[in-house]
Amino acid sequence: MVSTLDDTKRIAIAQKLADMKATQNLIISNEQTLIGSSPDQDVRDRLQNMLQDDQKNLGVLETVIVQYGVPSEPHETVQEFVQKTQELMSGDKLSLYQKLVQHELLKHAQAMSGIVVHKAAQVVGADIELAIGPLNAVNFENRAHQEQLKGLLELVGVRELTGKDADQGLWARVQDAVAALSGVFGSAVTQNTDKQDMNIQTLIRLDHNKTNTIFTEIGATDDPQKLQEYFGQLYKDLLAHAQAEEEIVYPRVRSFYGDDNTQELYDEQAEMKRMLDEIKAINPASSKDEFKSKIKQLMDAVGDHIRQEESTMFAAIDNNCSTEQKEQMSSEFKAAKSKIQQEMAASTK
Repeated sequence: MVSTLDDTKRIAIAQKLADMKATQNLIISNEQTLIGSSPDQDVRDRLQNMLQDDQKNLGVLETVIVQYGVPSEPHETVQEFVQKTQELMSGDKLSLYQKLVQHELLKHAQAMSGIVVHKAAQVVGADIELAIGPLNAVNFENRAHQEQLKGLLELVGVRELTGKDADQGLWARVQDAVAALSGVFGSAVTQNTDKQDMNIQTLIRLDHNKTNTIFTEIGATDDPQKLQEYFGQLYKDLLAHAQAEEEIVYPRVRSFYGDDNTQELYDEQAEMKRMLDEIKAINPASSKDEFKSKIKQLMDAVGDHIRQEESTMFAAIDNNCSTEQKEQMSSEFKAAKSKIQQEMAASTK
């Protein structure tokens, strides 16, 4: 019988993503504190811009975690670090300059964590690399923020030491560096202006792309352990996706997509769930050919379902829903899927 347990590498990446979410919340908290404690309007304005970026980036990170599909809690040491840092940043033991130093270091750590997760995903599996793809925009933005913080450190540090403004030569160079980063990575960052509220079609398509990638990974291996790992992820991904659609999307589209079309989607997913349970009962170590044959049947059924959603259902949503409605639906879909994943993880413990 195929289990749906994650391998250790996937669990480790899940916990690293949970660490990053905890750190992102700390970054937001720091910036709110720094804005309130800075006497300089220019510094407050620049921190406010960073705060807006980081609130959006939290939304991207939450989307990545849901797409990844392996719930986890941050390391205990990270939780302790967050608490101690919040106490330090809100207290009066550190000057504004010292607090900005700590914040710049935190930004650096967050950027490096994102890079490490991306590199680890390349090693572990193509489906993971696809799921964490949106994280790249966050990584680039964190790098740009680091450059801006260097300029703020010079400005605030010189004022604290001398009571006078620093020569603006270095600040100008810092701004040039930020502009250069924006030029190199702008396509990754600026195309996600509304990153926190991706529309519902984008989220569903991300799920579909990951599913297709796992099917490809299953087709490319005969290793029973790998088949077990990939199917375990596919099983959970498809069930969470289907349940979230049935809770949020299908009831919303029925009025304009039609009873027959919507019911067809429900029926297709019911058949998909039956096929998943049938495959789950097959041991790929002793019945590899049967396992792969059933996977092929499932892939064909899921492919037909995906094509219907991405053609006629997506078009109906575009024709009948405003941008705000599509973004609201995506937020509800993401929240529902996250809750489902948490319940599934709890039921296997």
